[in-house]
Amino acid sequence: MKSQQITYEDGLTRNPTLRDHMAAMVHRGAGLTAVAGQLDMAPSKLSEKLAGCDSGGKPRGLSIDDLERYIQATKDVSPVHYLIERYLVTPEAATAEALAELHQHLSALSGTLSKLGIKWP
Repeated sequence: MKSQQITYEDGLTRNPTLRDHMAAMVHRGAGLTAVAGQLDMAPSKLSEKLAGCDSGGKPRGLSIDDLERYIQATKDVSPVHYLIERYLVTPEAATAEALAELHQHLSALSGTLSKLGIKWP
């Protein structure tokens, strides 16, 4: 079994679904028209897929092929990171990460307190 350490932007799962995350990335990034062009898709079709349905309410989904084409065309791997954060981060890893972050904050606080003349262990 291979093991790999991945560093990515924290908080990707603030969007409730992968579809919502991808929609946010499209609109925050190059924009709907540019990304649709990269995917060789009409902007209206991409918009429907990102919304999950057309204007009449008929379901329109992003396929796995659409996801792979999006990642390949835009070089945006954040959808993969979204899935990792959502499904592969163990509670132990989350706790270890929180403790490391706490240690960083306490170290910074210690330096600030020292500048103020307050002794901190």
